[in-house]
Amino acid sequence: MPQPILVPLTLADAASLFDFETENRAFFEATINARPASYYSPEGVAEAIAEACTDADGDLGYQFLLKEEDGRIVARANLSAVKRAHFQSAVLGYRVAQAACGKGYASEAVRQVLGIAFGELGLARIEADVRIDNAASARVLLRNGFVQFGHSRRSFEMKGVWYDRLHFECHAPCAAT
Repeated sequence: MPQPILVPLTLADAASLFDFETENRAFFEATINARPASYYSPEGVAEAIAEACTDADGDLGYQFLLKEEDGRIVARANLSAVKRAHFQSAVLGYRVAQAACGKGYASEAVRQVLGIAFGELGLARIEADVRIDNAASARVLLRNGFVQFGHSRRSFEMKGVWYDRLHFECHAPCAAT
């Protein structure tokens, strides 16, 4: 069975990304804060992609799509808050289509984005945060070599409820000396 492949987000993905986001909107918004309503239109998605491309051109952040062989988007992954001087770090985020949950897509997206981050992007450290009640996401990170380094209390608010977050980090493999 062919592995899904992680590809950079481009304007050519606008229609399929619009479908992915609208089909999974309620699922995503059950656990993360909602995007602005203006995002959920073909124009809103195209504008967000253009902004993502500008961020990538400026080395500020990178967005990727995990696609099946037939081109179907099953997950997204991004590297945001890229810090170069003295840090060489970024923050990882990801989301998986509801119908694709539990099939290893999150782990595969994280595995592939780490390869890009530590390879062609030359980053040295990736951070990720997980709500304390999201054990599946924490397992994805641990499975991909992340280590928990912190726990912040009442640090994420959604719909008037405060949640704890767990903080994880992963470092680029060191070359043997």
